[in-house]
Amino acid sequence: MSSFILEGGTALHGEITPQGAKNEALQVLCAVLLTKDPVVISNVPAILDVQRLISILASMGVEVTKIDEHTYRFQADKIDFDYLQTQEFINTSASIRASIMLLGPLLGRFGKAYTSKPGGDKIGRRPLTTHFEGFSQLGAILKQPNHYMFELSANPLRGTYILLNEASVTGTANIVMAAVLAKGETTIFNAACEPYVTQLCKMLNSMGADISGIGSNLLTIKGVEELSGCEHKILPDMIEIGSFIGMAAITRSEITIRNCAFDQLGIIPYIFSKLGVRLERQGDDIYIPKHEMYEIDTNMDGSILTIYDAPWPGFTPDLISIALVTAIQAKGSVLIHQKMFESRLFFVDKLQEMGAQIILCDPHRATVIGLDRKYNLRGTTMASPDIRAGVALLIAALSAEGVSRIQNVEQIDRGYENLVQRLNQLGANIERVVG
Repeated sequence: MSSFILEGGTALHGEITPQGAKNEALQVLCAVLLTKDPVVISNVPAILDVQRLISILASMGVEVTKIDEHTYRFQADKIDFDYLQTQEFINTSASIRASIMLLGPLLGRFGKAYTSKPGGDKIGRRPLTTHFEGFSQLGAILKQPNHYMFELSANPLRGTYILLNEASVTGTANIVMAAVLAKGETTIFNAACEPYVTQLCKMLNSMGADISGIGSNLLTIKGVEELSGCEHKILPDMIEIGSFIGMAAITRSEITIRNCAFDQLGIIPYIFSKLGVRLERQGDDIYIPKHEMYEIDTNMDGSILTIYDAPWPGFTPDLISIALVTAIQAKGSVLIHQKMFESRLFFVDKLQEMGAQIILCDPHRATVIGLDRKYNLRGTTMASPDIRAGVALLIAALSAEGVSRIQNVEQIDRGYENLVQRLNQLGANIERVVG
């Protein structure tokens, strides 16, 4: 197990470019299973979760060719279904939650699919009901031959009207990938409309699918006989961009974030502006000046600001922990309400040990009383509980006085590419150690 050891309290300076979007990559990589033709995907982030998924695809029989560091060619003309029933597949697919999205394309193209119970962050209940109810309405039959394995079959899938019980991003993506090759027309209402899903739908249309309503919560999919290959470029990761915005503010850093696809960021810049963070759009870049102080807005009636997560175009839950950490050194107070997951705020005890003034109201809500630079956070030893909380702790440590040690950083590796090297190039002092 690896750790980060870092000396905090140093302002950073320079330019940084966000990686490709993790959440989009995990969807579009599964979509290569929908065709026997070559698919080329660029701006693929070199992160642990993506590498695991590519390894699973290769073990399934997909021909994987690495063109350069961030570009891959995939050809799924032969799939080894015997492998999908092995213990090795059960173990590897259980290590990554995105493995659940193998079901949709396999079911749509071959009429059968297997997967194990997925892994991922331990951030509370993450039920798969949306996925399996959608498949069932398309005509699939679900079996669970053992405690670890799901088996789906259909002969054939048939289009229908589907009202999702929740606007699940992965659930929407999975059902869309199954429906593009189903017989007839499928309508999905209450579909997730995050940029990740929009990108997936655009990619599928470039492969020959017939999807309309892209970018809305009402998707109409007319099934086609087959799909062909394509080339697709993944968007910049908006979670990384938000992480760098918060990092710049709390560490008094002057940073330019390059090539942000600004128009795809939605409400993210607005939410950070409500925390008092000043940022300037410069073409497709974001410039964050040095913040000696920043002040949290209040509501129009003078009441305390509340920041909460919501389905797109609301504020993404993946940036709630970053917003919370950013508020620590602001002037004023904010209520952070994590609605979607009940375990994502449990890392605040480490921030309290560092000197942050945070009241954990319940599993979903925390009140941050900004220090307004009157006191510095103190370096300490802590462990990364999940990807986003791990980066939030790293940002807090960068702003703190003294040395901090962050353990279990493999969690951070799952979502952030070469983070130590990239932050050190901005002037950070981070060392990765093993053990």
